Amino acid sequence: MAAESAVATSEEAVFIQSLVARSRKAQAQIADYSQEQVDELITAMVWSVARQDVAEKIAKFTVEETQLGNYDGKFLKIFRKTRATLFDIINDKSVGVLEEDKERNIVKIAKPVGVIGALAPCTNPEATPVIKAISAVKGRNAIIIAPHPRSKLTNKMICDLMREALKACGAPEDLVISIDSPSMEGTSELMKQCDRILATGGAPMVKSAYSSGTPALGVGAGNAVITVDDTADLDEAAEKIRISKTLDLAASCSSDNAVIAFESNVEALLEKLQAQGGYICNAEEKAKLQNIIWEDGHIAPRIVAQPASVLAEMAGIDLPEGKTFFIVPETGAGPEHPFSGEKMSVVMAFYTVKDIDGAIAMTNAIQAYQGQGHSCGIYSYNDENIMKFAYATKTSRVMVNQPQAPSNSGNVWNGMRQTFSLGCGSWGGNSTNNNITWRDLINETWVSKPLAVTKEIPSDEVLFGKVMDKFK
Repeated sequence: MAAESAVATSEEAVFIQSLVARSRKAQAQIADYSQEQVDELITAMVWSVARQDVAEKIAKFTVEETQLGNYDGKFLKIFRKTRATLFDIINDKSVGVLEEDKERNIVKIAKPVGVIGALAPCTNPEATPVIKAISAVKGRNAIIIAPHPRSKLTNKMICDLMREALKACGAPEDLVISIDSPSMEGTSELMKQCDRILATGGAPMVKSAYSSGTPALGVGAGNAVITVDDTADLDEAAEKIRISKTLDLAASCSSDNAVIAFESNVEALLEKLQAQGGYICNAEEKAKLQNIIWEDGHIAPRIVAQPASVLAEMAGIDLPEGKTFFIVPETGAGPEHPFSGEKMSVVMAFYTVKDIDGAIAMTNAIQAYQGQGHSCGIYSYNDENIMKFAYATKTSRVMVNQPQAPSNSGNVWNGMRQTFSLGCGSWGGNSTNNNITWRDLINETWVSKPLAVTKEIPSDEVLFGKVMDKFK
């Protein structure tokens, strides 16, 4: 059995080696492309998948293959998110001199990394390959995309369309390569053989990326916590929470997993959330949901990104017509309070606190359990509360008065960089807090020239000041 496994691994290694060789050959052909040539490629790549009829086909096919999310969410991502991402990066300078720091007399020059090994999750398989591919090519790299087996046909369809677009522009198709028969062994080999890993997926795969020996950009677990304070516009908050919670049936890691309300507005907010399609669970229904969401401490695959009606049928809950998401009253955080964790479903925990200090404490408790470093949101028109919340929470992103799921990764109504790869910093076990884009997929050469006037180190009295007295 061990010998057979060794042969299989060897076969996977040879296969991946052949893909990487093709990828390197393609990348070498665009290593000296101009900015205009690079930008033409990424524009064509997006147009190949984002045209109305093609986007409709991809959205329909993705839902049929994965049985995750819904058509509207998939279409929005392939039709609109890819456009927004292109628009976000198209005017960025990624070839030649990127910056000139005249004060330090330093010039920064962009250089390609080479071959990017990218992991694409089954929860966002429609736009993720496109966004990662154009980010790679923007930096004059090639990319090999390893999909989740559940979305391998979607990945192939999208990659084939981008390959056709590259060919139409006179560029090598192998700038984008799809692994059409994905496996754990193949993905592990890709991570060993590529030049940089761009990992989006489950925690085990991201951990594997970091331990592969190849420089990796990974993402942390999501578990977005949303605070609604006493200055919030409750109609606005309720509508945007519903938009975020139900977008693509909560396939996004940025979906609202918990909402924290001030006790002064809790009843009014719950009323408005119910008007938006929320259904408040009683204790018995909460227990029924818990039984179907988790299996052996892990989220059950069958409940991920499913309609509320399907979850209700699984759990044996009589869900009234028109209800699209569940509201589960909760009081604590941690393993003994599973609803405080990520749920990957249209189920939202609901907490009540006295004030902003209580909201901060509860947010930190929830995210100490799961999701630390990823993101938080706050509905508030009190700048003092907003900044106090931002300073005191261990998070890379704070969305203010915005639907969390479509805002974290960048959107036209905010200045966040467009991506589907959200770094969570050291809090989430990541190397960056960034919204990861093409700038993370290049090397930079710093050219340093002598300063016009050499810096002089000041006297000890000036440099060390009053601390000198502490050593007398």
